Amino acid sequence: MDVLQQPQSDGPARMEALAKLPVFWALEGRRVVVAGATDGAMWKVELLAACGARVDLYAEGNDEALAAFAGRTPQHPTASVTLNRRHWAPADLDGAALAVGDCEDQAEARAFFAAARAAGVPVNVIDQPDFCEFQFGSIVNRSPVIVAISTDGAAPILAQTIRRKIETLLPKSLKAWAALAQSLRGAVNRRIEPGPRRRLFWERFADRVFSTMDTPEEGVGGVLFADAERLAGAPAIGHVTLVGAGPGDAELLTLKAVRALQAADVILFDDLVSSDVLELARREAKRMLVGKRGGRESCRQEDINAMMVKLAKAGKRVVRLKSGDPMVFGRAGEEIAHLDRENIPVDVIPGITAASAMASRLGLSLTHRDYAQSLRLVTGHSRHGGLPDDVDWGGIADPRSTAVFYMGGRTARLIAEKLIGEGRSPETPAVIMSDVSRPTERSWRGALATMPLGIAEIGYDNPVLIAVGDVFSARDKQAGSIECTLAGAC
Repeated sequence: MDVLQQPQSDGPARMEALAKLPVFWALEGRRVVVAGATDGAMWKVELLAACGARVDLYAEGNDEALAAFAGRTPQHPTASVTLNRRHWAPADLDGAALAVGDCEDQAEARAFFAAARAAGVPVNVIDQPDFCEFQFGSIVNRSPVIVAISTDGAAPILAQTIRRKIETLLPKSLKAWAALAQSLRGAVNRRIEPGPRRRLFWERFADRVFSTMDTPEEGVGGVLFADAERLAGAPAIGHVTLVGAGPGDAELLTLKAVRALQAADVILFDDLVSSDVLELARREAKRMLVGKRGGRESCRQEDINAMMVKLAKAGKRVVRLKSGDPMVFGRAGEEIAHLDRENIPVDVIPGITAASAMASRLGLSLTHRDYAQSLRLVTGHSRHGGLPDDVDWGGIADPRSTAVFYMGGRTARLIAEKLIGEGRSPETPAVIMSDVSRPTERSWRGALATMPLGIAEIGYDNPVLIAVGDVFSARDKQAGSIECTLAGAC
């Protein structure tokens, strides 16, 4: 027998580890066994009947409420509830699709679990995690749209709180729209072959759903099917979107960036893009690492350009996912020009550049009017690895400006020497940060002249940002002013 090994990948897995596999189980007309007469058991009976199951309820006693509940007529056409006024027996589990028990003690729970396992029936013993092969989640019901939330039994109240939040996000009209989708699905899928055009139809459908709080108007199904007819005859046209992934924290992504990730067929991502960002992408999208890191083996830009063109001409929607903002030291200009030459449609979704994230983390304005009248974003190295010669170092050294150097870890000492040589005070405040906005973020603060000590402390294996300017003393001076005021001195 062949054993399939976990496939090796250059990037993170599409799915992080799961405590349980979420599965939606069809129970229409199938027999389910429930044992017990508690409120928990009654809720499970009601839930199973709502799914169309034929519930055999085993419970002793002559409780009138139990009898009344068992006599209710379920709304689902295939559902039924039969009350058996006796204790369950192992033979009762034969042929059942599921077994749910609400047992009085652990001994009975163990016996119910063992009997179900022996009968080959998936089993859940209420409030007894050790005797559960599956769990019930907290449910948001817009059937046929159903959202189930699980905390793997760790925090049921948390799951209920999440459910309430989701309830506020999903309009009640979603039920009617989902029913319309169900009625159109077969005809649309016969008309439009699997691939980008079919997905485009359903994305347009979804956009329409969430553009209104109303139920579908009469005749809208015909309008939608006419849209499907047009798409079926249209040529498959690929597209490239350059997306800014920001500095690493997934919560700093724009809504438009998330939407692009969830619509992509292929994602070409940089080495610096965090796994948290990729976690938001469409699961079915093919992910290809095309990392470009200084001092490391990287994909050639020409190969990346050719890859984008090939995929787009095959009708794929390609997301070129770049760390930070694609238009700031991201070589986006070269990629856009190449795509234009090949007549490939391309658009850009900006991201938060590292300098902005650094300012946010420090709580400082890079253009504080008391300290700086300009902001300069500068590359910290040339194509040959040293300092770039074709920049205005005199302007960068202007004491009325803030300078932020990208990719300057290996040239930090040279940057300090150059700025001091151009007249910038050696005492000018400087900040070095690595992995800005990530859990591994590190920072150093000092003076321009001591930057070599700072980079020795921070290192340059991870993305490094170097900032120089009087703005970085603003909060220190403000704090000192407040202390003087409180003390009645200074």
